[in-house]
Amino acid sequence: MEPRYPFVAVDVPEPEADEIAAALFELGASGVEQRDEQTLVRGARSGQVTLVASFEDHGEAEAAIAALGELSPPLAGRLEEVVGDAWRDAWKEHFAPFALTPTITVVPPWAPRAPEREGERVLLLEPGRAFGTGLHATTALVAELLDEHAAELRGREILDVGTGSGILALVALLLGAERAVAIDNDDDVIEVVLENAARNGLERRVEASAGVVEQVTRQFPWVVANIEARVLRPLAPELARVLAPGGWLILSGILESERDDLVARYTSL
Repeated sequence: MEPRYPFVAVDVPEPEADEIAAALFELGASGVEQRDEQTLVRGARSGQVTLVASFEDHGEAEAAIAALGELSPPLAGRLEEVVGDAWRDAWKEHFAPFALTPTITVVPPWAPRAPEREGERVLLLEPGRAFGTGLHATTALVAELLDEHAAELRGREILDVGTGSGILALVALLLGAERAVAIDNDDDVIEVVLENAARNGLERRVEASAGVVEQVTRQFPWVVANIEARVLRPLAPELARVLAPGGWLILSGILESERDDLVARYTSL
């Protein structure tokens, strides 16, 4: 029997999306993607986005739907599932090229195209089993910051912690980084990272492996971690350890209400 993968879809007001996404993680979601009417829309009205949260089993998904219904105001989560590997392709119908940064356009590999304007870089990306299409604001904010500081990034190495699809590591390479080391505690995503690197001719400049930051033995001038505050908080000593003196540490996936506490945690090291 083929495995079934449950997920919960819920339409939420756009200003509340990050807070509710964090709540879904607290309820056991293994990943949350944000979709809007211009990208991966499935039923969201104007001014709303659809959050799609994956769960390990149906019990967790059903419990999350019940918890969403107890919020004030209540939210109506929808339980859906895909069978076997069909879920890999279920989202492709809605995935179209989009500008991730002023210079980088994310393009699906089944509809490749050349750059259409001067200075444009095309990133062929398929998330596969990994989260990280580039549609979530936390990913876009990091990518935009890397783009803004491309001159400082050029020729340097970068460590991407919790890499997912590898999108941020690949963005850094497109912007001129010499080499990217991408790690994730999910074994399944490493193949995805390497496949995406190969699609873009970057496989010789990417080192991807399953593991945790505690296993990293050297320092990097650039370190990015787009995870969430509850994970970033205990990782502070290790992320500080792998950051070279005078280097850039970019953290994302943080709610505004969590920012000050997290900044204090990292600046105290």
